[in-house]
This record gives sequence, C-alpha cells and structure tokens, in this order.
Amino acid sequence: MTPEEPRPKSSPSEAGDSPADIELVRRAQAGELAAFELLVNRHERHIYSLALRILRQEQDAEDVTQTAFLSALENLAGFRGEASFATWLARIATHAALKVIRKREGLDLVSFDHAVDPAAGGEAIPHPEYIADWRQSPERLVERNETRELIEAALAELDEKHRLVFLLRDVEGFSVRETAEFIGISEVNVKVRLLRARLQLRERLTKVFGDPARRLAPHRHDEDAAPAV
Repeated sequence: MTPEEPRPKSSPSEAGDSPADIELVRRAQAGELAAFELLVNRHERHIYSLALRILRQEQDAEDVTQTAFLSALENLAGFRGEASFATWLARIATHAALKVIRKREGLDLVSFDHAVDPAAGGEAIPHPEYIADWRQSPERLVERNETRELIEAALAELDEKHRLVFLLRDVEGFSVRETAEFIGISEVNVKVRLLRARLQLRERLTKVFGDPARRLAPHRHDEDAAPAV
C-alpha cells in the first residue's frame, strides 16, 4: 500500500458515486458482507492517508487502517447516520492512530503543553521571524494539489502537538470540540495550538508564497531594534 492523496471531504453520494454510502451501510448492517467490502474499497485510501499523516510510519498507518475497518464492522450496528459514514470512519481511525502515538515511548498527548492556555500562564504566541503578504493561508493552500508537497514538508517540521491539531482541524475538518476530545486537551488549547501551527507554517512557507516586495524585517528583541511597522 502506498500513500495517496486524501479524498475530498464530500461524501460519495455528493460526488455522484453509486450506490451511496448510506445504502451500502444499510445493506452491510443487514448482513451483506460484499456491501461492506465496497465501503472499504471506497474509503481505504483516505483512511490510510489520514493515519499516515498522523503517525508518519507506513506500517503503523497500515495497522491503524485495518484496525479502523475492523472496528467499524464490529460497531456497524450502532451507526445511526447522524454524521456521514466517512466522518464516522475517520473518527474511528483518528482514535486508533492517537492510541498508537500514546503508546510510543516518551509521548503522552494528554500532558502535551499542559499549561499552554494563556489564561493559565502558558506560553505566548511568538512573533514570526520572517513574514510577508500572502494571497492565501496555509489551511487554504493545503487544499491545492500543486502545493500539497510543499505544505506536507513544512507540516512535517512542526512539533507533534501543533502538527496534530492542524491536521485534525484544518486538514481533516474536525470541529474544535472534536479535536479537543481526540487529543485530550481543552478547546482553548486547541485554538492556541492551531494559531501557533498556522503562524509557524505561514512563516516557513513565506519564502515560497510570499510577496518579497512587501516583506517585513525580522522582529528584534534588543533595545536598538526598530519598532515594528
């Protein structure tokens, strides 16, 4: 299995595929295994891509993909269609991937940056060291195929806690509340980490996408530095 581009956020029925996910789910719930196999074929690439983005290890991503579909099959009777099947499946895969991360030595997502909330005395948002005007933000650029590789490379440079929040919130489209629940932090912390991730990505990618004619000088902390414009 090789990494593939993520599928669009629209459901198969919206994309014109037939039969629709909901029909296949109903048939699978009635005991038709072939219908579930069609769902697997339809969503496998996206689930693998999601797992690979989170875990960054192919074997782990393959294991999580298999785990997610097995879990979906075991719990299919409880699927009520309140969210799309694709979203429900992505939630299962995300939980499975984060469980793998928590098991990795020295990595505990719940305790990551426990005091990051500024109200609790956490770290402040840093001033970018290199900034310039952009036409689009990182969360918009990530949707464009021609810039995806550059975005992925920059994303890989972020530390784990900021990368995961950006992936779940801006790439996968989970809500702030869902992202907070997945990682085990407050919604305020999600917003702070997301802002930090966007700023860091923006700074890393400015040299590629920024307008050099409107570039601002790096921020200085010494007393002789010129005031920011």
